Amino acid sequence: MTVPTKIHRPKPYLLYIEWSDGFTSSILLETMRDQCPCAACQGEEIMGQKISFGIKMFKPGMNELKELTPVGNYGIQATWADGHATGIYTWTGLRALCEVHALSSEQLSELASKE
Repeated sequence: MTVPTKIHRPKPYLLYIEWSDGFTSSILLETMRDQCPCAACQGEEIMGQKISFGIKMFKPGMNELKELTPVGNYGIQATWADGHATGIYTWTGLRALCEVHALSSEQLSELASKE
């Protein structure tokens, strides 16, 4: 199984991850929060039916990461400034998220120029 070897936040809005196979990625915390894997954020399946809890809520601090806590040896749990902390990002799920939403060097440069 591929696992992170280094996770850090170089900017308040960015998470950088190095993986055991050499892959590296930077993703926006907003993207990570949007993809929170918990049932409240993604909906849940009940008797084969996907149940959604409505439209996306916007709260102050919702994209501000306060803490990442290891969960066993299979993932991390994020705690956000708005109090949300129910999503567990498995290594497999986090890796998939990073592969799909990794920022290019051009995107990183553009974000840096806006600071």
